[in-house]
Amino acid sequence: MKFDASLVVLILVFAAVFTAGQAAFGLLSVATQKRKMNKRLKVAERVDGVSALVMELRKQRGLNADGEKGGRLAWVSNLIVASGVPYDPRKWTLYVVAAALIGGVAVAVLTRTPLLFLAGALAAGVGGPIAYLKVMAGRRAKALGFQLPQALEIIVRSLEAGHPVPTAINLVGREMVDPIGTEFGMAADEIAYGATMEQAIARMSERCQHPDVDLFAATVRLQEKSGGNLTGLLKLNAATVRDRHKMRLKIKAASSEGRASAMILTSAPFVAMGFIMISSPHFYGDVIHEPIVKYGLGVLGVWMFIGNMVMRRMIDMRL
Repeated sequence: MKFDASLVVLILVFAAVFTAGQAAFGLLSVATQKRKMNKRLKVAERVDGVSALVMELRKQRGLNADGEKGGRLAWVSNLIVASGVPYDPRKWTLYVVAAALIGGVAVAVLTRTPLLFLAGALAAGVGGPIAYLKVMAGRRAKALGFQLPQALEIIVRSLEAGHPVPTAINLVGREMVDPIGTEFGMAADEIAYGATMEQAIARMSERCQHPDVDLFAATVRLQEKSGGNLTGLLKLNAATVRDRHKMRLKIKAASSEGRASAMILTSAPFVAMGFIMISSPHFYGDVIHEPIVKYGLGVLGVWMFIGNMVMRRMIDMRL
């Protein structure tokens, strides 16, 4: 049996390229994890002392010197803190102004209506940043729910080894990646700064705005007031959080068909209209200026919005 030399060479080349790709992907993943894990530690390297570290971390989260939200609308403050995006008023103002100008100019140029500049500027300068913060807050909340059981297990093992509670919390802040690492690290820094464990965990719960973190804070508060075996309570807490996470995944799988139907029903009219506008521009172009057509499209848009809200309520199952 004869082997084709060119086939062997191609197989070896494929194996070499595949191995190089796997190595590059592994190095990139490790570098990303280290960068995320060392985010708070880099802040600690730039400042001197625990008090300066606490103040800098609070400032980056959009909190005041006392660790409280203030100076803005309540829902805006909650969204900024929950998103975990570093808060810099000067940069954020510059980004909002730039987005507003780009959005306003884009809408005015595409529609050839200068009067719509203000509408485009408001949509891009206000709606864009809010949508971005909501997306980041959702991602952060998802990561927190996934990482919290692991953090609780680390605390339990540290307590079983004989370490005090602040040391166990600080261990999570050092060893786990963001976002849970930074949150527990901030709690450990606040404890070292002079706060009680109950106060530090309560502030962490306010920053995270996550039901599982609220459950952990309630467990710590209960143990602080009534006593008991903290290790056993945290073990039960970790099991409960894992079960809730599994239930959320089951609910997401059960509602996947409804979400897919909602996306298809929402996008189908726009896809069909876009296809018609490309294939036959005069189909709507000859009557688009008629008042009845404008009013009809407006009514259809409102009706579609109401339908989307109804479908969202049908598939939005929270635990």
